[in-house]
Amino acid sequence: MATAPLRKPDADEPLLAPEFLLKLEQLEILSRKIFIGRMKGERRSKKRGESVEFADYRNYVVGDDLRFLDWNIYARLERLLLKLFLEEEDLNVTLLLDTSRSMDWGNPHKGLYIKRVAAALAYIGLINYDRVSVYAYSDALTHEMRGVRGRRLVSQVIRFLENVPLKGPSNFTAVAKRFAVRFTGKGVVVVLSDFMDKSGYADGLRYLLSRDLDLYAIQVLSPEEIEPGLAGDLKLKDVEDGDLAEVTISKPLLDRYKANLQAYCAELRDHCTRRGITYLFTNTRVPFDTLVLAYLRQRGLLR
Repeated sequence: MATAPLRKPDADEPLLAPEFLLKLEQLEILSRKIFIGRMKGERRSKKRGESVEFADYRNYVVGDDLRFLDWNIYARLERLLLKLFLEEEDLNVTLLLDTSRSMDWGNPHKGLYIKRVAAALAYIGLINYDRVSVYAYSDALTHEMRGVRGRRLVSQVIRFLENVPLKGPSNFTAVAKRFAVRFTGKGVVVVLSDFMDKSGYADGLRYLLSRDLDLYAIQVLSPEEIEPGLAGDLKLKDVEDGDLAEVTISKPLLDRYKANLQAYCAELRDHCTRRGITYLFTNTRVPFDTLVLAYLRQRGLLR
């Protein structure tokens, strides 16, 4: 674990530049499943309903609503066909951000990176009138903004993300369990974290899967975590819980560290894949706009 952040992000640096917002205008968040919200929204689903958008016909059966019979077809073909329509429905979009102390690190900075990705996803959801919720967590759900809708709340969500502090130890298992108990809806949940948690990730992901969600896990590491620039005799301090370790940094030790890190990330990826969770790894050197505009579209979260 690193001992201190390499660079603090500029407090005056906007999470989303105006020119980038224009690129997000044509995107929308997708769900691989069909979910029904609490109130009708602007999103169309494949579920047949009673909106104004025609979908298909089917044969009339006794008990169907006679208002939806197509009498013009009956006059021409003497067949009773029922008109079907696409129903309007909500999409719940939930963003779970790891804002523990380990995210306050890196160049480019991990905390700023995940806040920018979250801001972009929240913006896309809000302009499409999805119901957006944002939760920040460390060893508990520390800050939340739930169930907001509409473009007029974009600035409020961005301010919320800008002001969330990066502090405290992480406990993804406890957080996911608490979230699963409280969250009663369905929809898309995106977890943004380094997943470097002493409590592990398996139980936490299991709690989230119990809610039958479209689940995305985005693992974010800094370049310094992937290729540490360390050498000599060092005392390393865990930034979250203060644990100390005295080590002599040598090339064999660095090689073993990198092999263990690669194995850990591969294990997380395989764990997610086997359970239908969409997993994406990135380091903060990858521009966050590339992650949003290219990689998240390739993985099916956006179109």
